Amino acid sequence: MTTPLHVCRACDGLITDPDDAVAVAHDLGNSGPGWTIWAHRDHADDIELIDPVLLRIMLRIWAAHRPAM
Repeated sequence: MTTPLHVCRACDGLITDPDDAVAVAHDLGNSGPGWTIWAHRDHADDIELIDPVLLRIMLRIWAAHRPAM
């Protein structure tokens, strides 16, 4: 049986050691089950899972729709 190889999302490098592979997220697919996002153990904390521009836009929308106290 062969071990599947994964690509690190942070550095785009091939993860050849299965013990070094860390699943950091799961992307949903539009027409299927989606896929797992992998990273090297050392790079797992470096991955931004949320686009900072999208987060800034959503925070402005949420703040505008927040009920007054």
